[in-house]
Amino acid sequence: MSSIFTKIIQGEIPCHKVAETEHFFAFLDIQPIVKGHTLVIPKLEIDYIFDLEDTLLADLHVFSKKIAAALKEAFPCERVSVIVAGFEVPHAHIHLIPSDTMDDLSFGNRTQPSAKSLAEIAAEVRAKLS
Repeated sequence: MSSIFTKIIQGEIPCHKVAETEHFFAFLDIQPIVKGHTLVIPKLEIDYIFDLEDTLLADLHVFSKKIAAALKEAFPCERVSVIVAGFEVPHAHIHLIPSDTMDDLSFGNRTQPSAKSLAEIAAEVRAKLS
């Protein structure tokens, strides 16, 4: 059975896409812990990030770096933090989180922004990528 992320990639489940390449996909977390919280995934469905082939893992991070630069420009912050936990969805993924302090990284702080708000945020990030 496909993961929810594979269904998002295939367009079966809507998302607020930030960027896409042949091998990677970035979209906003629908329950972000801060504004701009983005998920970056390989299109290949592999559960554990360290099971990715070395080149795919390296390229995932290079793709994430571009998204992080756009996030930092769109939402000025001290840094864009990276979290890889991998327990919620059985599909390798990286959380990119604009942050100023460790308090910005608490998954207990999830919010429920409107679809309109998420669409505006995604557009802001995409604008910084072009």
